[in-house]
Amino acid sequence: MWILAVSIALAARVKDVTALYGVRDNPLVGYGLVVGLNRTGDSAQNLAAVRALGNRLQGLGMTMSDSDIKSRNVAMVMVTAVLPAGTRPGSPLDVSVSSAGDARSLEGGMLLLTPLYSANGMAIAEAQGTVLVGGYSVAAGGSSTVKNHPTVGTVPRGGLVEVEIPNALNVQQSVTLDWVLDVPDFTNSSRIAAAVDAALGGDYAEAVDGGTVRVHVPDPYLGRQSELIAVVDAVHVEIDQVARVVVSERTGTVVMGADITVSPVAVAHGGLTIEVARQTTVSQPGPLSNGQTVVASDSSVHVDEATGHIQMIEGVTVGDVVGALNRMGVTPRDLIVILQAMHSAGGLMAEIEAI
Repeated sequence: MWILAVSIALAARVKDVTALYGVRDNPLVGYGLVVGLNRTGDSAQNLAAVRALGNRLQGLGMTMSDSDIKSRNVAMVMVTAVLPAGTRPGSPLDVSVSSAGDARSLEGGMLLLTPLYSANGMAIAEAQGTVLVGGYSVAAGGSSTVKNHPTVGTVPRGGLVEVEIPNALNVQQSVTLDWVLDVPDFTNSSRIAAAVDAALGGDYAEAVDGGTVRVHVPDPYLGRQSELIAVVDAVHVEIDQVARVVVSERTGTVVMGADITVSPVAVAHGGLTIEVARQTTVSQPGPLSNGQTVVASDSSVHVDEATGHIQMIEGVTVGDVVGALNRMGVTPRDLIVILQAMHSAGGLMAEIEAI
């Protein structure tokens, strides 16, 4: 059984636990073709890839029917990318490429020019370049060997932004800026507001609620809001977390906070085992007795009650409690039940989460 204690208090930067409202990344998606494969692309039964290739060729001035296309060197793929906030036209993007058909591998392929769309259907970027897989797929003599995942690859800096997506928040014209907490908590929002006020040297921040901290732009930063954002993001604050004990029944791992309050409790741990055994016997008659061989079944029931005992569990931390339970021979499966019972009895001031 592995026991790990972590501290509840966590010193972090504001940017590590919040996000500026209105400034976010945008996912992009598109579909395209990867060519140049070594007969590891889509089969002829994948009509979507065949027709997509036919449409591309038709766009280049070559007219071909679906029956004329027999190549296994082409694969239809889905292309995805993430457009960071503030990205301007001409900026490169890393692109992910995933097979959408029955291709065996994208190794050695080249992604043809593919438009990438935002959620509203607007073409924002385009992608093209050599696909890097980092794996291989080998099939010979009826056997197959696969390393990593050869049907998914990347095109580093293969995307190119063509259209700028305006942010919902015009930073330079805002007189107030909101930071949204990743995990809403009234204690943390109040601490962040106090830390920001101390860094700015005035009463500029307020905890609107447990999930939002609003900062009024000081006069020296009007028109220079980006500098204010950098200052606030770098502020260090002690983050408080909910007392929680996480137990993994599969691995016997217990992860807990170091400052969880524990009250003295008594725990009884024992076991009752009932074993039913069935034994088949054969009754063989004696010689010349004109008797018959009879098969008999004999059942026995054995009850074994393990020696149970009541032990007082008292410690400064949950680690002491779990250590005491471990010395009693408690299994990870029983540990989950005992910790939940301790919580119900008011002896463990923490949430119990089983994973």
